Amino acid sequence: METPARDHDLVLYGATGFVGELIAGHLADHAPADLRVGLAGRSREKLEAVRSRLPSGARGWTLIEADSSDPDSLASLAASTRVLFTTVGPYAKYGLPVVEACARAGTHYGDLTGEVSFVRDAIDRFDALARSSGARIVHACGYDSIPSDLAVLLLHQAAEADGAGGLTDVRLVATARGGISGGTIDSMRGQLDGMRSDDTLRALARDPYSLSPDHTREPSTRQPSDVARVRRSEDGHWTGPFIMASANTRIVRRSNALQNWAYGRSFRYGEAMGAARGPKGAVIAGATALGLGAFMGAMALPPLRRVLDRALPAPGSGPSEKTRRTGWFRSEVTASTEGGRRYRSVAAGPGDPGYAATAVMAGETALALALDADRLPPRTGSLTPATALGDVLVERLRAAGHTYEVSKLD
Repeated sequence: METPARDHDLVLYGATGFVGELIAGHLADHAPADLRVGLAGRSREKLEAVRSRLPSGARGWTLIEADSSDPDSLASLAASTRVLFTTVGPYAKYGLPVVEACARAGTHYGDLTGEVSFVRDAIDRFDALARSSGARIVHACGYDSIPSDLAVLLLHQAAEADGAGGLTDVRLVATARGGISGGTIDSMRGQLDGMRSDDTLRALARDPYSLSPDHTREPSTRQPSDVARVRRSEDGHWTGPFIMASANTRIVRRSNALQNWAYGRSFRYGEAMGAARGPKGAVIAGATALGLGAFMGAMALPPLRRVLDRALPAPGSGPSEKTRRTGWFRSEVTASTEGGRRYRSVAAGPGDPGYAATAVMAGETALALALDADRLPPRTGSLTPATALGDVLVERLRAAGHTYEVSKLD
């Protein structure tokens, strides 16, 4: 469906937040000069301050006041642009009105959420509306969950090209260096609070197919636990649980289902965090498992949470410039196929994964939605990075300095 003429090609909502300003900086450096970009948020004064700190390419960008608690302002915002990318979280608290406004206006939407319950709500409420209006609603467009989603897509494409059959056992091992922001902690608080008080949310968190477009058609294939056991891998490295596995795995499984289970009906997918080889690696992996369990347990108990809250970053804060600059991420995914072949894909890049690298992923997602519509897969509604953007986003991220590659193991 053709959308009416808009004042903007792309608006970044939440530009005054920590990661929002990083994304704005990437756009200022990489958006074409004639792209009509707007920065949106609740405070014009803060938006002006952000714009003044950005590279010169942002000097002419429009500033737009909008508030997620004001449906009229969101409707006006969505109707003014072809693409809206939002960093305003926690998404379960602030995100649904933004999705609705975009779905009604036929405006393409992207976000950084890792909140599975929010994505499920957005699908249930607005997928049909977005499909009818022609909007692409694309969730999880940062380190949650682009590396996972695109790396598995590349594995599928390689196996399909070789006639190797569907993917069977697929496992991602993540290694990274970086920091954590107050916004991420705040999202975790919200999810834990919801699960503690709501049986439905607890069941959703346990369901490996919780984001399926049609749960009745999902295969009976048993999926790995989100809490990976500490173990030694084939190459001698130790692995332990990965905090982002519960979100990433569900996005990847949704991508499979949205493509009519093209990855295979026997597709099993799990994620783990990598550590070093030898005794040191075993200690690190074990400590990660114990530390993650203790942290999540403490976050779920109000008295202990109050102690943690005094030490953890506050919303709106994040890692230092040095941490962002010296960080990196690498996601290595191995896969077996029905035909007995094995493949490996790698997604990697420079910069703190949750912030510097995420700003690149989010910025390139927004630019792909704004500039590459004629090359994107012909899908609308509630989508994933792989199903909405696919090879176009892979190309953009490679050009931006990230690695996306696939190879045969035998």
